[in-house]
Formats: sequence, C-alpha cells, structure tokens
Amino acid sequence: MYLRGRAVTLYAPSEFGDYDVGKIGEAPNEKLKLEWVYGYRGRDCRSNVHLLPTGEIVYFVAAVVVLYNVEEQLQRHYLGHTDDVKSIAIHPDKITIATGQVAGHDKKLGKPHVRVWSSVSLQTLHVIGVGEFDRSVCCVAFSKADGGQLLCAVDEANEHVLSVWDWQKGEKGHKITETKSSTEPVLAAEFHPQDKHCLMTCGKGQVTFWTLDGGTLSKKLGLFDKNDKPKFVLCLAFADNGDALTGDSNGNIFVWGKGGNRITHALTGAHEGGVFSLLFMKDGILVSGGGKDKKIIQWDANYRKTNAETVIAEQYGPVRTLTQGKGNMVVVGTTRNCILQGSLDLEFQPIVQGHMDELWGMAAHPNQNQFLTAGYDKHVYLWDALSHSVVWSNKDLSDGAHCASFHPEGNLVAIGTQTPRWIILDVNTHEVVTTHTDGNEQIECIEYSPDGNSLAVGSRDNHIYIYQVSEKGKKYSRIGRCSGHTSFITHLDWSADSQQLQSNSGDYEVLYWNASTCKQITASSSLRDVVWATQYCTLGFNACGLWPEGADGTDVNGCCKNNKQNLIASGDDNGKVNLFKYPCSQPKTHSHAYGGHSSHVTTIRFLHDDSRLISVGGKDMAILQWEIQ
Repeated sequence: MYLRGRAVTLYAPSEFGDYDVGKIGEAPNEKLKLEWVYGYRGRDCRSNVHLLPTGEIVYFVAAVVVLYNVEEQLQRHYLGHTDDVKSIAIHPDKITIATGQVAGHDKKLGKPHVRVWSSVSLQTLHVIGVGEFDRSVCCVAFSKADGGQLLCAVDEANEHVLSVWDWQKGEKGHKITETKSSTEPVLAAEFHPQDKHCLMTCGKGQVTFWTLDGGTLSKKLGLFDKNDKPKFVLCLAFADNGDALTGDSNGNIFVWGKGGNRITHALTGAHEGGVFSLLFMKDGILVSGGGKDKKIIQWDANYRKTNAETVIAEQYGPVRTLTQGKGNMVVVGTTRNCILQGSLDLEFQPIVQGHMDELWGMAAHPNQNQFLTAGYDKHVYLWDALSHSVVWSNKDLSDGAHCASFHPEGNLVAIGTQTPRWIILDVNTHEVVTTHTDGNEQIECIEYSPDGNSLAVGSRDNHIYIYQVSEKGKKYSRIGRCSGHTSFITHLDWSADSQQLQSNSGDYEVLYWNASTCKQITASSSLRDVVWATQYCTLGFNACGLWPEGADGTDVNGCCKNNKQNLIASGDDNGKVNLFKYPCSQPKTHSHAYGGHSSHVTTIRFLHDDSRLISVGGKDMAILQWEIQ
C-alpha cells in the first residue's frame, strides 16, 4: 500500500493463497450503539447544565448532548451535531432545546449552526443559520415573555454578530435581524422574562441592553457610574420583579433596575475573585457561584447574605454554572469538567467526572469490565463500564500521561508520560510501584507481553526499550534497546507467544523485532504467519483496509481488534469511530462509521469480553462507551 507516496510493504499470511487485491471487503453485521458518555465541557463554556421536568440533567461534551437521569442511572443522547457543541438553551415549554456548534472538519456539513430539537423524541426540528455564522455559536437563548417564539444567537467571530430568529418558520427558521454586538468576547445573552422586545448581553468590559423594535435591534450600554468597571462581566440573571443582575470578574454583583441601564444596587465583594454564575431558585432566592473562592452563597430577597454558603472541594474546581435541581437541590457545573449535585446545607457529590486536558492514554482491564484513562491533566481514572462510575482516581501524577497498558493479571498498570518517564501503578492501592526513564522524549506507547514477563516501551526518540518483568511486576530490568526506526514509534504489538514485536513509526515503517535480543528481524516475510496478540498497529496486512483512499498516514490514529478476532475498530482525525470486519485486509473495505467525538479519536479498545468498545477523543476529552449489537 502507499501512504503519502511512500510504499509500505506488507506480507500476506500463507493461508491467503489466492489474494485478490481488487476485491471489496464487506462491512460487519455487528453495529455500535452509544451507551454512555463520560465527561462534561465546563472548562470554557457557560450556562450549559439544565434540569428537565423528566428529572434528566442536560449538558454537553464533544459533539454529544447528554440527557442524564441520575436517579435511574440512564443516559439518552442527541447526536445531531457534527462537531463541538458550544451553547445550549431550554425553551419555556421545557421540551424543546436549542444547541449551537462550532465550525467542523467537513467544509459542507461542518458549518456552525443552531439545531432545535425535541428532548422527548430526540428528533431534529429545525437547523438554523447554516452559512450565516463564521466561527461558532457561543450563546443561544429563547425568548420567554412570548412563550419562546424567538431565538437569539451570538457568533464567536471578531464582531460577535447578534442575530434574532423566528425559529419555527420553515425548516431553516427565518432571520429577523442581526447586528454587530462587540469586538470583545460576549459571554452571555438572554431575553428579558417579562418584556419580549428586550435582550441583554454581557462580556469583556460591557453590559448591553438591546431593544427589538420593528425588526431592528437598538442598544444601550450599561453605565457603571461610580462603581468599579470590571474587566469581564461573566454572567447575568433576571429576578422575578424584572431586575437584571450581573456578576463580574471583580467579585461584584450589580442589580440593574427593570427597564434601565444604570446600577440600582451594588453587592461589592460578593465573592473573592470572579462571580461565574447567578441563579434564582424557584422560591426567588438568589444563589451565586464563585470562581477563585469556589463558594456558593445564598442571598435573601433584599440581596443580603443569609449565612447559607458552601465551598466546592478543590479537586472539583471553581463553579462554572449553577442550575436548579430537584426540590431545593442545586446542580453545579465546574471548570474542571465535573457536575456536582447537593444543597447549601448538604455536601455536594459528583455525578459526572472527566478529564480536563488532552486525552490519549486508555487501556482495557484484562479480566473485568473496567478501563483506565490517563490524560495530559496528570489524572488517572479507573472506570467501571457496567455501573458507569469512577472506581478510583489518582490526581497526583508528576507528568501528563500519554499511554497505558494493564499487566495481563490486572494488578498493575504501566503509564507512559509526556516526558521520558514511565510509571507502574498498583491497581489495588493506586500507589506508584516504580518509575523509570528512557531516552529524552515523550513515551508514545507501552505494552506488556501476553505472558506478563516483558514490557516494551516505544519512545518519541525512535527507539523501543525492552524490559524483563520480575517479582510479580514489581521489578523491571532493561534487556536492551531496539534501534532501526527513522521516526518516532506510534504503535506496538506483541506476538501471542511473547517472542516477537511489530512496530509502526511516524514515517509509516513497519518493523519486526526479536524481543529477547532487541535485534531487528529484517526478513519480514518470514513472520507472515506469526499470530499477533493484539492489533494496535494501524499499518499491517490485517489492517490495511482501515485506510481511506488518499489517506495521508496520520488519518487513522489507533485501532484495536476484539478478542474473538472477528472485528477491528479504528479512530480517525475526523472524530469518527469506525467498525470493520477482522481481518481487514482488502484495501477497499466497507465499514460502519459513528460520530460523537468532535476531535481526533486518539485511542480505541474493546473490553475483555468484547461486549463494549471504548473510544477517547484527544482535545474533546470525552470518553464514549459503545455497545456492540
């Protein structure tokens, strides 16, 4: 096969007597169904957790909008988007939802737009603004005073164009008007709950009151007068009496009297650091959420502190958004991509956890329905795929993690980091057993041999380091170094008898090695009948059908065959998870492709019993669990 004009020689096993390169491979009978989504995007999005009357909490991560019933431990998923969801709004009917997305990979399908859909049927009702937005829809809101006939949206481009739509007119809605709102970032936009002609936006250095009159928008800037003008106005909310409230980066909450653009009441120093979210509870009580101080504070009807307050634990991070939960519960989204639930007099418990930096490291447990993820955020999570929960987490790694592999007995896990270091963790105690350093660059891949007596460490420095494993995985003695690749190591596979290795590199080489001597086996045709324990190498005879026509060699980031050896899955740069028959040895092979990730899919693994497939997205930090049907 050829990648970027470079010939890659692959030898067919002897059993392929009459191999026909032109034959087209069939797609498998099996399909994938998205079963669970781990993670939440709180790092850089606002007002994106809401409670529906069904008891479901709705939020988004990557290109998936999740509807999560915590009590029943059920998730439903809206999968209409083609790339990162950036904003969400709930219609006054509490059924219809609007979500805005960023510009995507696909020039035609990936244009930023707003999708309006039903939270009951999960059917798309309207697709609004395709070709109208430039970068991404960073804010979206329904009108309230007229029962939600209008929708406003803010484009995250240089001029932050604010547009108002009659969203129910036709499939694509009808744009009533648009206007340039600000050259600075806009962080929130809302319609006034009592005046259908009034909107409010806030962002860097500004609060703006908009009036929609006869199809045009006119604006009045909020005047800070003698009050400290903040660098950022971070959030806004409306009181029952029609007052508007803003929280800002100075830690102040300002009350803007109904209909005016002046401050009528100032709560200075409400929080230490920024005020990230304001929420009026069902009973009219105001709750504010802080960034730096991580506090949630309650205020009475006269905007005085009630002495009811709580602090979110350091590990979950600053408050990003607050929303009304069941009864007097508050649901909190944090900047560390967690969602918590509780009340001011009870402790807040995590109901969603996730990584908060790029994610590549993932390994499936060898004999349980569990998998481990390790990210650039220096966090390691062990997840249970049946209860969809965190078994344990270790947030004290010295370096960001890039790859992981379980020992065949399941008691240890090897983690390669973004530095030349690799770490062995004890799965039961979560403690570091030992640390080693090889070369002077990041560890790209790490794999235990099937018999558990060897460990191969593939480095960005073009070498593979082989270790003997003894004392039940506690001791590692270096056997040697495999030299021969002219680019960084990307993937490794051990032979089923733990004697040989195959490896791929950044310049599309496939090389073979004797593991006990670390010598390259140059007569690669002599290995055509070797049985490989895994198929993580994306370049190989049994994986050549994974590559689309005209692929440039970096399109397929990872693959994995199942234990029954009848399926192979791949993750690509377009955010797709692809399912093929195994072996996948016809250059043209049909497959099933599934969206949900918005970033490159970095790693993919089947669980030990082949019941599920786990995929992780690099920059989207999402973990998707697929059921095999």
